[in-house]
Amino acid sequence: MQIRQSTAADAPAIHAVHTAAFRVHNPDVTGEMPEAKLVTELTADGDLLPALSLVAVRDGEVIGHACSSPGRLGGDPNSAIGFGPLGVHPDRHRGGAGSALVHATIGAANALGYRLIVLLGDPGYYSRFGFVMAEKLGVTPPVPEWAPHFQALPLAAYTPENRGAFRYAAAFDRL
Repeated sequence: MQIRQSTAADAPAIHAVHTAAFRVHNPDVTGEMPEAKLVTELTADGDLLPALSLVAVRDGEVIGHACSSPGRLGGDPNSAIGFGPLGVHPDRHRGGAGSALVHATIGAANALGYRLIVLLGDPGYYSRFGFVMAEKLGVTPPVPEWAPHFQALPLAAYTPENRGAFRYAAAFDRL
């Protein structure tokens, strides 16, 4: 398996991955899956961070995708990023693609000098990568009901001053 930065040519495969990955957990959703739509809108808005839009490729096929977008932490628009969505095609689950994408994202975000990665997801899955409940770091979600699933990972440049209310890129508000 190869992890690489996504390209514009990957867009249809990325859309298909997120559609299949999230349809499994939400079979009653009709129309476009919100996570697939989110990636499309982040891209259209220019908020998909190119260095942090990564695909997992096996046998020449895109089987997974992870992306990040800029976030605002308190009054700071540069220290934190919002991670997600992360999707792996259901036929390729349990093959390590999701973990590889998370590890690659963490490494790249560290190298780029970000201080914090924030996400909304399953604590049982993301805790293995070092994510903790965001409230432990003084980071609050944009929607209070998200708190049980709102997590953060302090990176190498993190300082305790990196706290406050977190805002995702505008596309998240349109979901």
